[in-house]
Amino acid sequence: MPQAFVSRDRIRSLFTEAMSQMYRAEVPQYGTLIELVADVNAGCLEKDPDLRDRLARAGELERIDVERHGAIRLGTADELFTIRRLFAVMGMQPVGYYDLSVAGVPVHSTSFRPIDEAALNVNPFRVFTSLLRLELIEDEGLRGEAEAILAKRRIYTPRAVTLIERHEQNGGLTKAEAMEFVAEALETFRWHGEATVSADTYKRLHDAHRLIADVVSFKGPHINHLTPRTLDIDAVQARMPERGITPKAVIEGPPRRHCDILLRQTSFKALEEMIAFSGDDGAMQGTHTARFGEIEQRGVALTAKGRTLYDQLLASVRGEVQVGDGGAKAGAYDDELAARFKALPDSWDELRRENLAFFRYSATPAGIAAAAGSTLPGDPEALIASGYLTFTPIVYEDFLPVSAAGIFQSNLGTDQQQNYATRSNRDAFEAALGATVQDELALYAERQAASLDSALEALGLVGLPLKTVA
Repeated sequence: MPQAFVSRDRIRSLFTEAMSQMYRAEVPQYGTLIELVADVNAGCLEKDPDLRDRLARAGELERIDVERHGAIRLGTADELFTIRRLFAVMGMQPVGYYDLSVAGVPVHSTSFRPIDEAALNVNPFRVFTSLLRLELIEDEGLRGEAEAILAKRRIYTPRAVTLIERHEQNGGLTKAEAMEFVAEALETFRWHGEATVSADTYKRLHDAHRLIADVVSFKGPHINHLTPRTLDIDAVQARMPERGITPKAVIEGPPRRHCDILLRQTSFKALEEMIAFSGDDGAMQGTHTARFGEIEQRGVALTAKGRTLYDQLLASVRGEVQVGDGGAKAGAYDDELAARFKALPDSWDELRRENLAFFRYSATPAGIAAAAGSTLPGDPEALIASGYLTFTPIVYEDFLPVSAAGIFQSNLGTDQQQNYATRSNRDAFEAALGATVQDELALYAERQAASLDSALEALGLVGLPLKTVA
């Protein structure tokens, strides 16, 4: 009899836990951060029963403590191609294209994550995965040297590649194979304190851009951060110093609101870690700054209309108020951000009626009971007003390029902003990936439409359009 395969969701959960344990051992402050976030989340749920109920109805309450995202930076097209295959074993697909070069960071990226609602509720782990854009290195000699260094390295163990191939050929992995796969895959993300380059080469790469040095100088793409999800990022930001953690000055993303939107992120400063450089006369000691801890607070996913408004409001603030790392500048930025964002409605119903955000619809017990004995209104808005149809926010599962660039810059220990002449190159990214990245807005729209169809069917109504304010 053939052995049963382990579900991709289970493999993803095993990998998430193994990654978390590894990172806690490598970066002890991350463990402290996890404890702080757990304390803040427990307090939020205790003080706000409505929030607890909403999370429970949406199937999110159980996943708060397991929610993580990580980030890695790759150097070559081959590395990106294989990471897509590796994440596929865990049920994670590339969603979204992010060009960070427009914000002065020489990479473009995607997010590998589960896409269907059931898989997200089991474990929503996602990895923000960036590919270095070597063509943005202006020094031709240094660019060629970086290409040669990266061409020599192999970031996946031979056994990991074998197990990926077995998954592709057989359609799954057995329990024993899954456990082995997690152990082998973890090696790709492990920290290595020995650089593969000399101190001189490292300095030249570092002078071109600190992120270039981080990608090119090591045996593999060490995980540079993991991220727990908090229900109150402002409280975590304020309490980090109590735990001996130094936060970055500005929370990236939208301001604090009653109705959370998209993604807010902050982090603690990256560690300065001892490394050994290679050389003909033996290893030379030096330091490298790359790995840090991040916290995220997730809100509702915005529609294309909502994203356009969000982007306009954010750009208007960043264009006029300097996002410095000092307290006074941070305070001025936060105040101006809150003032500008008053233009974006801060109630769930307004966001829904104005087609600014995505929601999950469900029939209420009262509606199902009413449907059994009478004819219900033929308009979803009337059903909502009657208490027969309800809605909950669909959580944003993706990323924001400006926020990602802000986190990267802060934790590379620099505010350097380089203006790269080359801009978006999605075609080259997808060619390296060997696949088309999925459109995150289309995924949210599909979930909203499917939930409405299911809710109307439960009420004995089929095919009603969702009317929204234009």
